[in-house]
Amino acid sequence: MSTSKTSNYRLASTKKYIDDLSSTHSKLNIVRVDLGYDKEHSQTVTLEDANSDINRMLNNMRSKPSVFANKVGHIIKTEHTPDRGVHFHTILIYDGQKVREDITKAEQIGDYWKEHITDGKGTFHNCNRNEYKDKGIGILDYKDTDKRKILDEDVLPYLCKDEQTIESIKTNKKARAFTRGIAPKQKETRGRPREQ
Repeated sequence: MSTSKTSNYRLASTKKYIDDLSSTHSKLNIVRVDLGYDKEHSQTVTLEDANSDINRMLNNMRSKPSVFANKVGHIIKTEHTPDRGVHFHTILIYDGQKVREDITKAEQIGDYWKEHITDGKGTFHNCNRNEYKDKGIGILDYKDTDKRKILDEDVLPYLCKDEQTIESIKTNKKARAFTRGIAPKQKETRGRPREQ
């Protein structure tokens, strides 16, 4: 995987984003789902169509609490390959004190994408279901430095990479290959600070 100034900046700022979320939530539930389109439609769905779908999903989150309640952040990498067409590598981040079942949550997100956002044209892969030797997704306690290291060194660099770019299919200069949520404002701490 090659690195560039862009991917290095993305990675550093995304780690800071996770730091900011961890400072306001003692546990995060890192839910990773890849979203795309079935073979029948993957070659005809344009970047504009796909962006419209992913934006509709993000905008619908408030009205679909059974799937998106307690979501505190997200990271989305848009890619394009000749065989898969436009697809998204997504991480949706939940308050881990309130949402514990990462595999179930990933299934709910994928089903919502497939059935409600893409009207049955979509596909998804639930990465939380994978048996990774070192798993950097799922419940992340702010004190779990080993799991955080796996997230920082194995999971996030994959999302921040430059490969499989959308540059060749962009018709709108504003289309972005990488987006994430807004970091929470830091609250003033009252009382005892967290133990490290």
